[in-house]
Amino acid sequence: MSTVDHPLVTATGLAKRFGDFEAVRGIDVEVNRGEAFGFLGPNGAGKSSTMRMVAAVSPRTGGDLRVFGLDPDVDGPRIRARLGVCPQQDTLDNELTVRQNLQVYGRYFGLSRARVRERATELLEFAQLTDRADDQVEPLSGGMKRRLTIARSLVNEPDLLLLDEPTTGLDPQARHLLWDRLFRLKQSGVTLIITTHYMDEAEQLCDRLVVMDQGRIAAEGSPAELIGRYSTREVLELRFVPGGQEAVLPDVVDLAERVEVLPDRLLLYTEDGEGALAAAHNRGVRPISSLVRRSSLEDVFLRLTGRSLVD
Repeated sequence: MSTVDHPLVTATGLAKRFGDFEAVRGIDVEVNRGEAFGFLGPNGAGKSSTMRMVAAVSPRTGGDLRVFGLDPDVDGPRIRARLGVCPQQDTLDNELTVRQNLQVYGRYFGLSRARVRERATELLEFAQLTDRADDQVEPLSGGMKRRLTIARSLVNEPDLLLLDEPTTGLDPQARHLLWDRLFRLKQSGVTLIITTHYMDEAEQLCDRLVVMDQGRIAAEGSPAELIGRYSTREVLELRFVPGGQEAVLPDVVDLAERVEVLPDRLLLYTEDGEGALAAAHNRGVRPISSLVRRSSLEDVFLRLTGRSLVD
């Protein structure tokens, strides 16, 4: 079998402890070449700890881990040479220009000065920062800094790009622009591993993902598979003044396959949201507002853990 057929990352029983705290509790993961793989979960689920082990910067406490078929505990430098890492916080050098941030970083990987200049030009275009190439980093917007951080992580033409919460803190326009850049990367053959607590981001970017909660994997599959397995086609949201939803729960509980009670609303899981809404109205249920929407990964997480992703 050729190496192309081997998973780029294989984890079996992977664990990470900090003293008595178990951040990652024996997870099994495979990431295949050319796919965008996601870790979806709330803060503290163990996503970043897993990424640091894959990045060969944090030794595992237990289990087995192979990246490019190599053991990070033994072959850390060889693995890191083939990785691109985009950390959760931007670590750009504010004393340098946009272009210099790329060029200096490229020299760390032993690229020649000529190749570094060439690569910087390519990456500035990719990140849509060509017109800001000679500007200082400090005045850039959050979205521009994030694109520059991702561009910098690509300077060594990595086989695998690790992105830890890539769009946290960005406005919707900046997020969508970043998603477009990442989609283009995947199309060009770069394998992506993404951690996120945004369900729409996971749905947009990931071919396959695991839902993590409290250091364990709660479910695995494509976004569509997970939604099909754990939720219904539609969700009817009925909003009330806080506390008012409890009073009408008996009137609607039989209108859906499942009802979730949240502090200010009821979520009715059904194949026909409009039908359920009409039936609720016929029974005298009068919410402040109502919304029929398609199921999302947020609903999957709520089903699996009993709480919202953004609790």
